[in-house]
Amino acid sequence: MPLTKIKSLGITDGTITGDDINSTFNLTGKTVTLPSGTGGKVLQVVSATDSTARTTTSTSFVTASNTLSVTLTPASTSSKVFVIATGAIYVAGGSTYTKATIYRGATNLGSADGMSNTYDGSNDNSSGMSLSILDSPNTTSATTYQVYILTNNASNTAYLNVNGAKGSITAFEIAG
Repeated sequence: MPLTKIKSLGITDGTITGDDINSTFNLTGKTVTLPSGTGGKVLQVVSATDSTARTTTSTSFVTASNTLSVTLTPASTSSKVFVIATGAIYVAGGSTYTKATIYRGATNLGSADGMSNTYDGSNDNSSGMSLSILDSPNTTSATTYQVYILTNNASNTAYLNVNGAKGSITAFEIAG
């Protein structure tokens, strides 16, 4: 870059620093193409928490919480998205279980029967829920990730975040 151009940007000493770049370039709303070999860097992080107890008697996966979801818009179709969700799941009733999984839109990213579960043998119990998945959404459109739960027995209720437990979901966009 010619020295006159640098000075016209307000950089008077001829040295470009990180502060100069941050105050000089506005990339809001722009797509940035990274040079090859730069994959693996975190491009953005979105997160949400929810402490509201959610329940279901559904034996098919249903949304656990509209607030235990995140939406991000990938910068590139080659980006990966690493999603982590935590919380507490609980089931009321004997010989039944609760399962949880992560969905991208209407697509279950876990196995057909879920990624995490708690089993109740002879009395009620709860356990920590920890889910993670590396997704390849192949889009630059807004993409929503959300926790879904189910119970294996419609006579028993499955819970997420019972007794004031707090759930969280975080999505990391990774450059491809």
